[in-house]
Amino acid sequence: MADLSRFSDLPDHARLWIHVTTAPLPESTQATLLDRLSAFIDDWTSHQHAVEGAATILHDRFLVVAGTPAAGDEISGCGIDDLTHAIDDAASALDIQWVSALHVLYRTPDGSVAAVSRSAFQERADEGTVTAETHVFDPSLTTLGALREGAFEKPARESWHAQLLGTPAGA
Repeated sequence: MADLSRFSDLPDHARLWIHVTTAPLPESTQATLLDRLSAFIDDWTSHQHAVEGAATILHDRFLVVAGTPAAGDEISGCGIDDLTHAIDDAASALDIQWVSALHVLYRTPDGSVAAVSRSAFQERADEGTVTAETHVFDPSLTTLGALREGAFEKPARESWHAQLLGTPAGA
């Protein structure tokens, strides 16, 4: 199970952003990235209200940021833009590259995370390299609650990824 302890003070409805690196990050890079983002999160605001937030890295590849305004409501577009700039600035300084949102992310038999195009994923399904039991990741989650409930990593048969295998989800 992924360590989500950094999010323990945040509610399930907290907004979630997941960014995927093109390669696993060394621990030193992870620590530096999280330190840079922590400095931003400590001062993060939305409509002049503090945003309670946190960030972590899962499986050496997934930068996960969650936030919720202390005053309730939702994070403003400007607050989201500020987060995006902070992430981009930190990534640029650390030479981190992000995977395209159109890629399929899955766990290989050796436990590592692979990122491939949809067509490459379908080819691997045709070859039998990936199956309905292959664990896939869904970086499009938008709430911390969904992450906590296990919606981030699950067998392809339980996800929208099943359609890339030629079977409906849940089959």
